[in-house]
Amino acid sequence: MLMIIVDDVGGFVPALNHSPWDGLTIADFVMPFFLFIVGVALTLAYKRVPDKLEATKKAVLRALKLFCLGLVLQGGFFHGVHSLSFGVDLAKIRLMGILQRIAIAYLLAAICEIWLKGDDDVDSGLDLVKRYRYQLYVGLVLSFMYTILLYGIYVPDWEYQISGPGSIEKSFSVKCGVTGDTGPACSAVGMVDRTVLGIDHLYRRPVYARTKECSINYPENGPLPPDAPSWCQAPFDPEGLLSSVMAIVTCLIGLQFGHIIIHFEKHRGRITNWLIPSFSMLAVALLMDFVGMRMNKPLYTISYTLATAGAAGLLFAGIYSLVDVYGFRRPTITMEWMGKHALMIYVLVACNILPMFIRGFYWRDPNNSLLKFIGVGA
Repeated sequence: MLMIIVDDVGGFVPALNHSPWDGLTIADFVMPFFLFIVGVALTLAYKRVPDKLEATKKAVLRALKLFCLGLVLQGGFFHGVHSLSFGVDLAKIRLMGILQRIAIAYLLAAICEIWLKGDDDVDSGLDLVKRYRYQLYVGLVLSFMYTILLYGIYVPDWEYQISGPGSIEKSFSVKCGVTGDTGPACSAVGMVDRTVLGIDHLYRRPVYARTKECSINYPENGPLPPDAPSWCQAPFDPEGLLSSVMAIVTCLIGLQFGHIIIHFEKHRGRITNWLIPSFSMLAVALLMDFVGMRMNKPLYTISYTLATAGAAGLLFAGIYSLVDVYGFRRPTITMEWMGKHALMIYVLVACNILPMFIRGFYWRDPNNSLLKFIGVGA
């Protein structure tokens, strides 16, 4: 539900739009909240696994389906609500995206849940850590690897081309030659994607186009300032390869919250074991942000990971208390329905498949469609 609000209203209300670079807005919580609840759900799905190999095969197949669906929906095949054309040049198809990231995180978390579970008895939160210590080791290794790459990779100068008026190719050169930079131009996250995926396969409407350096209408999209830096129009994928490493960690954190449901039967025990790590992650995230490791969604920094996972844990505990403890179920029926049909809603609404389908039926002129009648095409 928050995703739909962000997509439809974020362009008009900056507070509901994604942060141009450092910092957090409401919109920046949507992706990690979804990854978090995927992790929680996996613990229930794999509570009993009679055949680990068969479960692994099904998880791989499910992840491949989700990844391929993401390629079709976000690779550039559909040309937008106001275009009745479709098709994509495979030489320039966007390879990563939201569903692709979810597929990767889901697969790694599912494998961890299927194969990396201990046999220790659980009577306390510490016992829970011991039983699932190998999953925690995976999360720590991924976080350590991400940190080394983010701050340790040397980023050289680089170039890119965009099509100007009359389809004339314009070339831009970006000066870097640095290590450990976390700005839009010279981050290791961007360099890894340009090197591995290729710059032609990245997202072409980067969020940093709304930064003060790149937009006269900051924090909204607008014309380039006269002194705009050369990187303002460069492709950058907010769901790239290196940043997806920490997305996996968010899913692994969700696993640990799901384990609490399985091993603790009383409400008090569950809520206590959710609140302690949630507040701890928020505290560490704020401290990291204070010392310079900024919360940043496009880079999916560790401080961002901890802050959003901590917030997700608090919200999860709050909804659990409201619904399961105090019995306020009726007010949440709509959200429950949306949660059960999240993928369908995302495909039809957030990916604009439903509006494009409706616009395909018009009266004499393509502009005279039902969308225009209800004000969407105005």
